[in-house]
Amino acid sequence: MTKMKSVLSLGLASAVLFTACNSGSETTEQTTTTETAQTVPAEQKVSNPIFVTEVGNAQDFPNAQLSFGNVTAMPQGDSVKVSFAFNVKNYQLKNQTTDSNSKVCNNSDKGQHIHFILDNKPYVALYEPKHEVVLAKNTEHHLLVFLSRSYHLSLKNKGAAAVMTFKIDGDGKLQKMDNPTTPMVFYSRPKGDYLGKDVDNLLFDFYVWNSSLATDGYKVKANIKGDGVDTTMVVTNWQPYFLKGLPMGKPSITLTLIDKDGNKVNGPETEVTREFNLSRDEPMKP
Repeated sequence: MTKMKSVLSLGLASAVLFTACNSGSETTEQTTTTETAQTVPAEQKVSNPIFVTEVGNAQDFPNAQLSFGNVTAMPQGDSVKVSFAFNVKNYQLKNQTTDSNSKVCNNSDKGQHIHFILDNKPYVALYEPKHEVVLAKNTEHHLLVFLSRSYHLSLKNKGAAAVMTFKIDGDGKLQKMDNPTTPMVFYSRPKGDYLGKDVDNLLFDFYVWNSSLATDGYKVKANIKGDGVDTTMVVTNWQPYFLKGLPMGKPSITLTLIDKDGNKVNGPETEVTREFNLSRDEPMKP
C-alpha cells in the first residue's frame, strides 16, 4: 500500500483539518478553504481526521527573565557531575498559570517551571531553579532553558530563555564555548505519556533560537507519523498550536529547520525527532 504525502504551510490559519482518503491505485485529492479551516489530503485512511489549531491568547509574562547562575563540574571517575543554578525574575515557579483550565490540555499539578533541554533530548521540568546532570568526559553540549507555564507552554518573550554551549574536557573540567550564531530549533511538546482526555488536545510547541520564522525566510517543517498517518506541515509563524485527532499508540514528530528555499539549515540543532505515547484507556501499551 502506497502512501500519499500531504504538505501544508501553517501560518495564520486558525484551524487545519487533515481529512482521510483511501490509499490504492486511484486517489482523489481535494483542497477546500473556508474562513476557519483548510482541508488537505492525508496519507492513508484513518479513523479520525487530524486538526491543527492555534492555542490563542495565553497569560502573558512580558517581564519574566531567566538566566544562568553558577555552573560547576565535579569529576566522578569517567563522568562529571554538572550542577546548574538559574536566576528567575518576575516569574513564580510552582504557581498554577491562571488560564490553565481554559486551555483544556495536559497541565502540571506542580505548577510553572523551567524546561531544561540538553542536546535536544526530552526536557526535564524544573520546579526549583537548579539541576544536576552526569556527563561523560570529552563531550560537547548545547543547552536551552526557558520558562514554562504550568500547561507546558513556553514563554517566548525576550529574556525568558537562555542558551549555553560547553564541553567537558578529558580532565573533567567544564569549558564554556561560544554559542552558535546559526539558527537552531529545540523540541518541547508533545512529550511523554498522554492518557484519557489528555490525548484530545496535544500542545505542539518548540523553541527557535537565533532566528524568526517567516513565509519568505526560515521555517520549521514538522513531519507527523503514526498509525496510518504521514503528514508534513511547514510552520511559518512561531506560535504554539494544538494537535487533535492523532492516532493512538506511538506517533512521532520530526522537526527540521529549513531555509526560504526549503533546504535543511546547516549547523547544530536543526533537526530532532520525538516519539510519544497516546492511549485512551489504561493500561497504556508499552
